[in-house]
Amino acid sequence: MAVLTLTGCEGGDEDTSAADTAAPTATAEPTEESSPAETEPEEKEKEEEKKEEEKVLFKRGDNSEKVRDLQARLVQVKQLKAVPNGNYGPATEGAVTEFQSAQKLDVTGIVYESTWEKLTSLTKAPTRDEMFPKKQIFGIGDNSDKVRDLQARLKQLDHFKQNPTGYYGTVTQSSVKSYQKAAGLEVTGTVYEDTWEKLTGQTRKPTADELKPPVKLPDVDDSAADLDERCMTGRVLCISKTSKKMAWVIDGKVNKLFDVRFGAKGYETREGVFDVYWKSRDHVSTIYDSPMPFAMFFDGGQAVHYSENFAQNGYVGGSYGCVNVRDYEGLKWLFDTQVKTGTKVVIHW
Repeated sequence: MAVLTLTGCEGGDEDTSAADTAAPTATAEPTEESSPAETEPEEKEKEEEKKEEEKVLFKRGDNSEKVRDLQARLVQVKQLKAVPNGNYGPATEGAVTEFQSAQKLDVTGIVYESTWEKLTSLTKAPTRDEMFPKKQIFGIGDNSDKVRDLQARLKQLDHFKQNPTGYYGTVTQSSVKSYQKAAGLEVTGTVYEDTWEKLTGQTRKPTADELKPPVKLPDVDDSAADLDERCMTGRVLCISKTSKKMAWVIDGKVNKLFDVRFGAKGYETREGVFDVYWKSRDHVSTIYDSPMPFAMFFDGGQAVHYSENFAQNGYVGGSYGCVNVRDYEGLKWLFDTQVKTGTKVVIHW
């Protein structure tokens, strides 16, 4: 139950070689080769005097709650991506530089009164949560065994209804919200320190079977393979919608047989002859918020991949067009050692 998501490429850096080699203009700062006639000493002295008169409010090396205020305001104007910590380090200096450049101020990386005045005019007084943000433990998109631990603990308290998958998607997010509401915590759907501390205090360490519940798969009879004539030469993933089987065929011989599930109504899996054009071992669909282990894409967003939902629920439901497989170890072997980019795929009735 997943689809391939499209990704974009970032463009390359602009060519700055011309700027690096261009001759200085009349307004350039004087160099050793410059003649006195090319400089404007009086104007330059006035600018330097102005800088000397302007008070420095923050600079690199400062560490205080006021720096947190500065950092939180830089976050508000989307110039700082780091979490406020009160330390004026390289990240804050860079953010100040970017802000000064965007506002056409003197670019120094130092917060003078003029920089602070401009920043405060564009921002509001930060809240305490903005200045001292909570530490996030888990959130949308995380994929790890630690997320399995979270899901197993939520299941102990009946807030997570499925078997743990290790992927923090919308199902886990809803479960976390359910728990936070019941526990009297702020309902965010994200696991911060307070949520994790309370959850671990109310639950025990999950067992191995709770983290990865054993799934009993039916025995597969190789004689059930339904081979199309187009599957009889070469190395082929031969997939039958009639028998709901996928055979790994080499020169007409069935080497491995898998149970498979297809797209639900409105998301039908396409029939025809295809080639595997991309393999993605730990693929996750951001559109359908679902992990797709051992994904082998053969036509647009349609792929053969392992489905934990299929392993748990069998033929109840369907995918969004992909060919679901429920034999994890078998598909892992197929993905790692057998199927290559360009392998033929035949889907037939």
